[in-house]
Amino acid sequence: MDIATRVYNHKWKIDPIVRSLIDTDFYKLLMCQSVFRNRPDTTVTFSLINRSRHIRTADLIDEGELREQLDHVRTLSLARGESTWLRGNMFYGKRQMFRSDFMEWFENYRLPPYHLEKRDGQYELTFEGKWHEVMLWEIPALAIIMELRSRAVLRDMGRFELQVLYARAMTKLWEKVEKLRNLEDLRLADFGTRRRHSFLWQDWCVQAMQEGLGDSFVGTSNCLIAMRRDIEAIGTNAHELPMVYAALAADDDALRLAPYEVLADWHEEHEGNLRIILPDTYGTRGFLDNAPDWLAGWTGIRIDSGDPATGAEIAIAWWKERGEDPREKLVIFSDGLDVDKIVALQEQFAGRVRVSFGWGTLLTNDFRGLVKDDALAPFSLVCKAIAANGRPTVKLSDNPNKAMGPPEEIERYKRVFGVGEQEKLDVVV
Repeated sequence: MDIATRVYNHKWKIDPIVRSLIDTDFYKLLMCQSVFRNRPDTTVTFSLINRSRHIRTADLIDEGELREQLDHVRTLSLARGESTWLRGNMFYGKRQMFRSDFMEWFENYRLPPYHLEKRDGQYELTFEGKWHEVMLWEIPALAIIMELRSRAVLRDMGRFELQVLYARAMTKLWEKVEKLRNLEDLRLADFGTRRRHSFLWQDWCVQAMQEGLGDSFVGTSNCLIAMRRDIEAIGTNAHELPMVYAALAADDDALRLAPYEVLADWHEEHEGNLRIILPDTYGTRGFLDNAPDWLAGWTGIRIDSGDPATGAEIAIAWWKERGEDPREKLVIFSDGLDVDKIVALQEQFAGRVRVSFGWGTLLTNDFRGLVKDDALAPFSLVCKAIAANGRPTVKLSDNPNKAMGPPEEIERYKRVFGVGEQEKLDVVV
């Protein structure tokens, strides 16, 4: 694929940023089905949040072009082949992962309306409605903003300049592959949909990983790419579930139990490698200390904030305390990864636990140092549930720089979940 020529020639109507409803992460569909089943009447508001405020998205991206892309996504529906793949494909060793009632709803689904404003050089993009209807906006909204930013930077580049740029980016990625390819027992997946440089680039990165890493590359979070490239769709659940469940809690006692209620619902629906704990929403240590014993029997843990080695050591100690053998457990690292960190973590924990990596933005959007003023460097953009049934949501994380929510509610959650002093770490992406 000649990506540079496609970029040079592209017009959004023939080369849209989001071209399918399944150009999304697998975990969103799994969570959507769970919400559809367990919380169908919950109303949720999602909002775009730019943690990198120095990137003034509203100054870079034309509002008309943004609206065209958002409106285009609202015209999409599930294609017949996509529905067949979701209904009949084997995911995590299981056929019919998606129930008939959910699929019937999804086959008639269209993304609901959005609300867009400009304020202080940033776009304020929000979605409000029934949880299972608005939650599927998250990934396409992020992908659109990120790629429009890329297009804005690349717009004035000539054909040969673009050829050189992509050649350098390809070389940069392949050098990473060469550092990883001889790493013993490596298991690595693409988690880079949300903040990718572009769809075409993510697809190229996945193909490069397939060729360069062979069986060590275990799949992609992107459903469309997984279907087209005939590889595993990878993903479990995210912070969105405990954030909304917690916001719905009637009092402090219910709040304290909310993260475990989420996983109890998940336990009824999934088994095996889909039983992965994401413990850091309100602090990993407190979550594990107060967790019911049945959670220790789950397959593993995903570490998505704080120091990853510290998080893994906490998990190992917890499993031992609960009478489990850590060597049989899976630890998935997924926060701010790049090749050197992957190598270090693999070497530190190999043989102590089963190690896997979800490599995100610095796989699918590492153009750092390749253009003037580093104008293509990735930045930290998220789309989060900010309210549920009119109540604000809160995320504490193991890194206070990732915390979100009203200050008074953050303090309440810290008290309820016993979160003490935390180390502030730079948010990479």
